[in-house]
Amino acid sequence: MYQDLSLQDDILGNEPMPSSLPALAVLLSSSAALAQDLTLREALDSAMRGHPLLTASQERIDVAASLKLQSALRPNPRFIFQQENWRVDRSTPLFKPGRDLDTFLYVQQLFETGNKRARRVDLSAQEQHRAELSRELIAREIASRVKDSYWIAVGAQRVATLVEDSVKNYDRIVEYHAIRVKEGVMAEADLLKVQLERDRVAASANAAQLDAERGRIALFRDMGLGEYPEGKLSEPLEGGVPFDSDVASAIGNRTEVKLAQQSINVAKANSRLQTANAKPDFEALFGYKRTNGFDTMLGGLQIPIPYFNKNQGNIAAADFGVRAADAELTASKALVAAEVRAAAADTALKRKQITGLLPEILRKADASARIAEAAYREGGTELLRLLDAERVKIEANVQFIQTLAEYRRALAALETAMGVNP
Repeated sequence: MYQDLSLQDDILGNEPMPSSLPALAVLLSSSAALAQDLTLREALDSAMRGHPLLTASQERIDVAASLKLQSALRPNPRFIFQQENWRVDRSTPLFKPGRDLDTFLYVQQLFETGNKRARRVDLSAQEQHRAELSRELIAREIASRVKDSYWIAVGAQRVATLVEDSVKNYDRIVEYHAIRVKEGVMAEADLLKVQLERDRVAASANAAQLDAERGRIALFRDMGLGEYPEGKLSEPLEGGVPFDSDVASAIGNRTEVKLAQQSINVAKANSRLQTANAKPDFEALFGYKRTNGFDTMLGGLQIPIPYFNKNQGNIAAADFGVRAADAELTASKALVAAEVRAAAADTALKRKQITGLLPEILRKADASARIAEAAYREGGTELLRLLDAERVKIEANVQFIQTLAEYRRALAALETAMGVNP
């Protein structure tokens, strides 16, 4: 479940940053993708509904269910018709098929021992459950990628909006200087400097727009969509609070651990089946025989002698499979613990930056820009100092937006590490 708790504006000690994001969104219908506002929840729901990987994994579950059905079926009986004593030379003595042929009509049935059928059903059921857990793991991985891509795209769009607004601000500065040059109170060289700085910021705006477009495409790709309609991301960057990161809880929630445990169950079920397969089955037959004109009954029993093949290799392989699966479970638990601790540390660091260091940098950069502008208008400072102050202010705001996006990504990574449902 995704949590969204807004940070208070007074934490930043600054006016709220603009939250309107010129970006993407998509909602799929059966025939076309519709452009409209897209929240993170809607992006996740769309991915869970129609991602091709989830469709493929569901098909694999159906395959496992069909194999389970097959494993429960009993062996078919065999009907046998047989005639013996046909002769090529019929001259001596006189050959009469009705008298001289031995005719057999009987049914032969295999009877399994060692509870093999139940063992097969158990193994198939365990395989089906593993396929279901594999689908759940794929869903969580898709959700993790969608969350990460969503916040990258939101951050890129916010940066693009910020830099585009800066270009508009520079357009006003250029217009102001052009008027001053016409009035003869300012050197044309200063106008060229401002125009050069405006063009530099415009180039940065183009690069930011390209990054935003790449982020938009990456989000659609991770959602499993093949179309990229225009739209708007409506989730604000500001917000999100960390939550408890208990390793034991994460181990209990993570699908990777459940899947590793299920692999042990599958390996044990296979070991039981292979042990049962070592026990010989027998075939019983019963039917009719006609010989020398007499009608008789036929019965028999066939039992293989387990002398050479006692299924030793398959039993040993199954036992080694259990040990390997057990080792994988131990490794999976260790990996989950490491991921939780790393994600929690990353989240704490990013939150410290957006609530402590970066707001102070923003305040100082904003104050420096205001002072430089006021001093410049009064003729108390040079143009280059004004441009430098504006550049630092833009860079500080871009850094803050990027850190907000990184914080959201860190929270999403912590959710994934904790096994929170998508």
